[in-house]
Amino acid sequence: MSTNTVQRGSGWSIKLVYNLYKLFGYKFVYYLMYPVTFFYFIFASNVKIALRDYYHHIGKSFNAIVYFHHLRHFAICMCDRFISKVDSDKYTFELVNYDEFYSALDGGGIIAMSHIGGWATAGNSFRDYPMNIVMQEVMLEEIKQIEDSIEKTVSNIKIIDLSQDPIKATIDIANALIDNELVAMMVDRVTVPKHSKSLLFFDKEAYFNKNPFEIAYKTQKPIIALFVVYQKPQVYKIEFVRINMDKSQEQDGEINNAMQVYIKKLEEIVSKNPEQWFNFYNFWEEGK
Repeated sequence: MSTNTVQRGSGWSIKLVYNLYKLFGYKFVYYLMYPVTFFYFIFASNVKIALRDYYHHIGKSFNAIVYFHHLRHFAICMCDRFISKVDSDKYTFELVNYDEFYSALDGGGIIAMSHIGGWATAGNSFRDYPMNIVMQEVMLEEIKQIEDSIEKTVSNIKIIDLSQDPIKATIDIANALIDNELVAMMVDRVTVPKHSKSLLFFDKEAYFNKNPFEIAYKTQKPIIALFVVYQKPQVYKIEFVRINMDKSQEQDGEINNAMQVYIKKLEEIVSKNPEQWFNFYNFWEEGK
């Protein structure tokens, strides 16, 4: 199974959309995503195959309208990834139980994330907290250069790129937690085989990244499963669940229990927002 799918899009197209945003504003870009989505609707046949399998596993119907709707959500969230770095104050992140969330992460902690909705814009809602996002950057180099060149209004976010130097990434994660910063890690995509764990997801085995839970167990830092769900243009809702781990208990059992809490919440979010899960490959392939 290949999970390292290169980020869709091209450098010139993303740069064009970004420049059009600066000239004509967000509304123009929002409606521009209709023809952009139609292009991928016609030509991204491998994505269609993966999504058909995905909708089958979660028990939802799949047709041309659903397919287009799913691609359009991805296009909008992809645009927001870049635009929110420039005009973060124009985005709203609705967070229920605000005080509970921030008290849980007082003194740093781990955020277990998923490829749901606006996960890539999530850091903009934590402007007063240093956040380190751990990810496997597999986007085209020209796209990455554009993202790095954007003059950002949010300065609290650092990227820890696993594809560059795994040892350095491990040290950076440890230092961030020692400094009481937030560390966000993806759970729903395995990039390092030794950190994979097979669990039932919609009643069929799939592989998840257990590393965030291992780190939380060993460091006794709080861990929260976070989901950033698209609501309407430039508005996202943040849902979360705090996951408790007891170091006095056996490690494998605690990690398994913690991951079950995460998966239960992920299934709930996916069931309510099926068009916002952006893993465009056969997620259950290894579990067959």
